[in-house]
Amino acid sequence: MNPLEMVVAIVLIVTIASVIKARYGIHKDQNGNEVYRGGPADTASAAENARLKDEIRALKERVQVLERVVTDTDGSVRLDREIESLRDKN
Repeated sequence: MNPLEMVVAIVLIVTIASVIKARYGIHKDQNGNEVYRGGPADTASAAENARLKDEIRALKERVQVLERVVTDTDGSVRLDREIESLRDKN
């Protein structure tokens, strides 16, 4: 391979890499570090993250209620009676 072909190959590889990085939203900040700037996929993932956070919050509230029901000593006797009364009806 002659030197001119090698230079052309290197320039081609660098150009392709730059296009791929731009396509995925990777840019350099003022310090020269490569950072991801979100594009359309980033807004979709942000919406998905918000939905998942809401779902986790709701599940945590449900777990708190269940813990309160299970650990409530006075309520557990009452709960046991209600469960037994429901069993007796069947």
